[in-house]
Amino acid sequence: MRTSEKPAGRPPVNAERQGSAGALSGPASRKLPVPPRERRPALAALALLLILGGALATTLLVMRSGDRVSAIEITQQVGTGQRISLAAMREVQIADTGIGYVSYADRPRVAENYARVTLLPGTLLTREMVVSSSAELGPGKAQVGLALKPGQFPSALVQGDRVQVIHVPGRGGTADAQSRVLAQAALVHSVGAPGRNGSSGQVTVIVDATVSPTIAAYASNGEIALAKLPGAR
Repeated sequence: MRTSEKPAGRPPVNAERQGSAGALSGPASRKLPVPPRERRPALAALALLLILGGALATTLLVMRSGDRVSAIEITQQVGTGQRISLAAMREVQIADTGIGYVSYADRPRVAENYARVTLLPGTLLTREMVVSSSAELGPGKAQVGLALKPGQFPSALVQGDRVQVIHVPGRGGTADAQSRVLAQAALVHSVGAPGRNGSSGQVTVIVDATVSPTIAAYASNGEIALAKLPGAR
């Protein structure tokens, strides 16, 4: 036996270390483990229901908007307690929203009734706006016609307005005579066109019967003026 022969060579000491390091140096070694994705069927079902519900609501709105009904639109101001004339009504077609608008076919019956509140042009009439009797034209009230000159009443006065009826003493009165209010909130029943010479306007007001003779007497002497009360109904 030859003692000079070297035994089978052993691998370098760092060979295993290099092999181990090489096995962990690849891209796969840098990826973190991904947990399995959770499935949430309840959330998916809820989202589906919301989508279907929104589509159904949109469809119903579109279908409902196609339903039109005939209604009454007020074209002239009608004061509280005044009769609603046929001339103050016109027909409009509106979407059926479930609100109790008065049908245009009922306009003859509406014309026999009175406004519960002041009706402005453009108002869509409902049954709650109409009453069968008028406190303004009932017992204890009187209609007084006034022929007024420019400056004795507002130029923009219209039917349904509220006005103060004021006594304005003329030049022939006593020196200490002062203006005074005869009616605090009289209802303008009608406003006519000025006279041929443009010097006067015909205005009819509704006042308490107790003061109507005094107003008529002063009006005949040209000592009545009207002051509009904005916002008073």
